[in-house]
Amino acid sequence: MDNALVIAGRTYVSRLIVGTGKYSSMEAMEEALVASGADMVTVAIRRVNLNDRSADDFWTHIPKGMVILPNTAGCYNAVDAVRVARLAREALDTPLIKLEVLGDPKTLLPDVLALLEATKTLVNEGFKVLAYTNDDPIVAKRLEEAGAAAVMPLAAPIGSGRGIQNPLNILFIREAVTTVPVIVDAGVGTASDAAAAMELGVDGILMNTAIAEAKNPTLMAEAMKLGVDAGRRAFLAGRMPRRDYAAASSPSMGVPAPATSVRGGS
Repeated sequence: MDNALVIAGRTYVSRLIVGTGKYSSMEAMEEALVASGADMVTVAIRRVNLNDRSADDFWTHIPKGMVILPNTAGCYNAVDAVRVARLAREALDTPLIKLEVLGDPKTLLPDVLALLEATKTLVNEGFKVLAYTNDDPIVAKRLEEAGAAAVMPLAAPIGSGRGIQNPLNILFIREAVTTVPVIVDAGVGTASDAAAAMELGVDGILMNTAIAEAKNPTLMAEAMKLGVDAGRRAFLAGRMPRRDYAAASSPSMGVPAPATSVRGGS
């Protein structure tokens, strides 16, 4: 029996969270979001017009019923990230925030010291913080202790599509973080990457570029949905042991020994 994915007290059927950036059109984005089957979608607050409520604006292309997870993408210090989080709460009336505090524009790796500082500030203000971090299990544990609603280690740098680079670290994070979900965020490139991440026992995956930059985003969104589901099922089923040598698939008990040749005549 699988446990439900619960984030900040709300239960989600899908373990896939999707983004909204880099699509060729709003229509392509909407089709992919629907195909993904995701219950939650993240939106970069600094990159959308929060006040545009026209008939064909960005918000009308978000499928009804999807939970909006605002994020602080593009923030390079704790002060900016906290300010954007407060703006998101005021504009969207949600305590949820995916907290990103980047440390370097080339790698887009997180500044974990600033991230921890901003997490503590926002948790104290009542936010439900989903913290994007690196794959360091010590930092992940510190974020959990600071009150984060989910810890989101990267698989690889944002938009790189390289898949899980340090699976052992993700396993360590899974072991260390026990009270909130662990959601792999960034670096997944294709459906096999998603399945491999889920087989490590994480609770979910957030992705954007792998779907948005696919030749057929809608088809890739479907593939990611299936990959996440397959990986979760494989994790729950339990992997067979790895062996150094072959092990016959058919049992040998009761099988007659090979006949020996007998020469006739004297």
